[in-house]
Amino acid sequence: MRLLQIVRKMSQAASIDQLSALRMKYNERKDAFLEQNIKVKDPFCLFRDWLDVALNTKEIIEPNAAALATVDASGKPSNRFVLIKEACAEGFTFFTNYGSRKAEDIACNANVAIAIYWMPLRRSVRIEGIAEKISHEASLKYFHERPRASQIGAAASPQSQRIPSRSYLDEVEAGIKAKLGADGEVPLPNWGGYLVRPSVIEFWQGQTDRLHDRIRFRRGDGVAAEVDDQLVHKGENGWVYERLAP
Repeated sequence: MRLLQIVRKMSQAASIDQLSALRMKYNERKDAFLEQNIKVKDPFCLFRDWLDVALNTKEIIEPNAAALATVDASGKPSNRFVLIKEACAEGFTFFTNYGSRKAEDIACNANVAIAIYWMPLRRSVRIEGIAEKISHEASLKYFHERPRASQIGAAASPQSQRIPSRSYLDEVEAGIKAKLGADGEVPLPNWGGYLVRPSVIEFWQGQTDRLHDRIRFRRGDGVAAEVDDQLVHKGENGWVYERLAP
């Protein structure tokens, strides 16, 4: 908890006019993130390693929280936080209402970006890829694994749509509870999961001297031809990797 206390103390000591003076201490040169320290040159393996550290860092309350960026039909970007509920060799899964703004954006432009930041570790992961709906069966299974209150909340909320008041949501929720009773199964609303299949995964680790470490993995058509063992290196499972300047 000491780290959080330090951050809070810094925040309390600064005013909005002093933001430019805020400085956090990151890692030292001896703790640099080096290619030779990556046991398996596959970004999913590295992500699991980093996530495992985050899961076991008590200061990180929601290690699966991620900022999801989408773009609408007119090219306007939008960003919001979601919770990553699965990370596997296929990609990264999150859940949402299929009538939400993010879902509408994905329907017209499936290219998305995800950013995760684990502040106590001074580590970040950036992901770029294509979002696609998971199966109805998989969405239904996960939906009924959620707490019942969360299921009812999802059914009650027309996410991203205009509503007259907070009390409107309370009334809709109360109506659903009355209809279902104490034990009635909550039907799946217009809600489900998206799998983001990545083509780019970048790992960032902060350094106090601001010469931050950035190692990017890429895969896709033509990337193998770029391998020169100087700037671009061959990884595992169709990935290549490279170091970027900070």
